[in-house]
Amino acid sequence: MEKIKWGMIGCGDVTEVKSGPAFNKVNHSSLVAVMRRDGAKAKDYAERHHVQKWYNDANLLINDEEVNAIYIATPPSSHEEYALAAIHAGKPVYIEKPMTLNYASANMITKVAKEKNIKLSVAHYRRGQPLFNKVKQLIKEKVIGEVRFVKLEFYKQQLDKESLSIPKVAWRINPEIAGGGLFHDLAPHQLDLMYWFFGDVEKASGYSTNQSKFYGADDIVSGNILFKSGVIFNGLWCFNVAPESEKDLCEIYGSEGKLSFPIFEHKKIEIFKNGEKNIIPFEPLQHVQQPLIQEVVNYFLDKSPNPSSGEDASEVMKLLDEFTER
Repeated sequence: MEKIKWGMIGCGDVTEVKSGPAFNKVNHSSLVAVMRRDGAKAKDYAERHHVQKWYNDANLLINDEEVNAIYIATPPSSHEEYALAAIHAGKPVYIEKPMTLNYASANMITKVAKEKNIKLSVAHYRRGQPLFNKVKQLIKEKVIGEVRFVKLEFYKQQLDKESLSIPKVAWRINPEIAGGGLFHDLAPHQLDLMYWFFGDVEKASGYSTNQSKFYGADDIVSGNILFKSGVIFNGLWCFNVAPESEKDLCEIYGSEGKLSFPIFEHKKIEIFKNGEKNIIPFEPLQHVQQPLIQEVVNYFLDKSPNPSSGEDASEVMKLLDEFTER
């Protein structure tokens, strides 16, 4: 292949700005077909984004001869079905996070792709963003010395009834569709970064429960990881705090200082060392997935290694399972 010609399954919110337009902005790539079960919405998306083909049947898109790679941007409950269909059609796959509903499903998709020799990447797109690449560089250069432990706090206020009446919001707290609640929707980004920063996991455990009983999924989760490197991670996610208690903070403590940064507010890294604070600012990206999509295109064209593999994403799914198992 000289160019990746994408077929996109799912035309929801994530594809409007975060990912969809990026497929036409990176090198050697174009979005040639989209699919949504609601044909009118698929057609509308195609017309607004200048995509030449649209479908209301995923199999028709997957088997379109012009399409040579598949992007799956549906809710997690259908990722396995579409990923396996694409793999069996011999086409490389880029899957939205969370990779699927659980570790068993993610691991199975990864094994089938490997058996069929089909390339597979997962949209843990913060790996491509400058802020997190800088964090990784600072860790590697031991700017704060040897990393000792990581503390992550992510707190959001409870969704209101009006929000839950909106389908694009409601599915995210339906365990049958999302695999869990907002933890399953958001934590893959955070946990993938930890895995990317610190490597293989020695052991992990956690607790979760549905405190508010406001919807069907757990709304508070705590998790601990011991990495084989010796680094210890502690995270707490709560989705039922007061508005003034909302928080998005990751702190990496080292033998000589500390790194502090948000995961979802793309703003700055703060370095605390020798009694001083230094700030490295970052500008928000127009299309947050664009840097990783370029890397995935390069991988699919045999120009670079896999930037976010199915194996890595499966390990993240295992952490989600271990933190929330009963």
